[in-house]
Amino acid sequence: MSQEGSTTHFAPELHIPKGTLEIGFYTKWGAVEHFCFRNDDGSIHVAELNFDGAIFHVHETMRGNSLEPKSAKGVTTIIGLFVPNVQKVMDKAIAAGAILINPTTDHDYGYRQGMFQDPFGHFWQIQKKI
Repeated sequence: MSQEGSTTHFAPELHIPKGTLEIGFYTKWGAVEHFCFRNDDGSIHVAELNFDGAIFHVHETMRGNSLEPKSAKGVTTIIGLFVPNVQKVMDKAIAAGAILINPTTDHDYGYRQGMFQDPFGHFWQIQKKI
């Protein structure tokens, strides 16, 4: 049974290296931090962020079978984020310290997309249906 105002949505958990002290890229990019729990040494255990209504978490790698992109030596997943203005979101990410992977392009299959890599190695595909 659904409660008024509640919706079903994904909230990906992005792994970051154990001992990470700073995740400022995300707030510079425009995400709002809801909470951040730190370990005794000040490193980040888990933080919840929201980018224009899309909730995601960054979490230190803890489980033996979970990897973050840098220690995995590659892409662990691609986060698809649908937004009204792809180029604006891409520009803000690059200005905040992301690496451009694919510039914003309109594709024959009906999507406008661009891709960047965040400082922790996560790939973000920014997109909208055109």
